[in-house]
Amino acid sequence: MPNTPEDLISFLTELGIETRTTEHPPLFTVEESQSLRGEIPGGHAKNLFVKDKKSRLFLITAREDARLDLKRVHEAIGGSGRVSFGSGELLEEVWGVKPGAVTPFGAINDTAGRVTVVLERALMAFDPVNFHPLVNTATTSIRPDDLVRFLGATGHEPLVVDLPLAEG
Repeated sequence: MPNTPEDLISFLTELGIETRTTEHPPLFTVEESQSLRGEIPGGHAKNLFVKDKKSRLFLITAREDARLDLKRVHEAIGGSGRVSFGSGELLEEVWGVKPGAVTPFGAINDTAGRVTVVLERALMAFDPVNFHPLVNTATTSIRPDDLVRFLGATGHEPLVVDLPLAEG
């Protein structure tokens, strides 16, 4: 059974990590979430749940406006061949969240450690960084170093890398 947002916040509190959560109407896309920018400072992200040719799973977290070169991203993340998007069913099974609520906080549900978390270095320069707390009806703000600490506590030491951007 996937963890709830309350479980997540309790786990973060146990780790001594301070967060701030803002509730809002359901948001499904980056475009919809941009309407909240005045209320929630910091770096905002897009999260891509992908798999490589060997079916290894990755969560790529990047700046919301980063135009990633998906034909080359596997080179930066250590993937085998080009990546493709994982299905909504696989996302729910492994990461415990529904499409539209993809977040690095889903690591709390991946007790088998099937997903490699990749954080874009440019996103991690923001303070705070903002993600859905397992549901798309709220946004949780967290310091970048605390996000890395949370991920490590769930067994998901993240890769922090420069991701290839699409030209033009």
